[in-house]
Amino acid sequence: MGFGTLLQGFLLFTNALAILNEDRFLAPRGLGFEATPGRRQSLKQRARELIYVAQYLRLPLILLNIITIVLKLVSG
Repeated sequence: MGFGTLLQGFLLFTNALAILNEDRFLAPRGLGFEATPGRRQSLKQRARELIYVAQYLRLPLILLNIITIVLKLVSG
């Protein structure tokens, strides 16, 4: 397993987070976006923020996917 394979795995994981629907998947599990005041963040709040960052960065994700696909096609 090389570094490129690891990066592709992270890209696939980020793609999976980016396509999660808030109404169908996140809200019923308590991961919907609602402001919660407080200094300490739980693991659930950090996971929710990670999901929203992935959803916010969809355009760069699309570009990274295109670059990865082209590189895989060229390198074989």
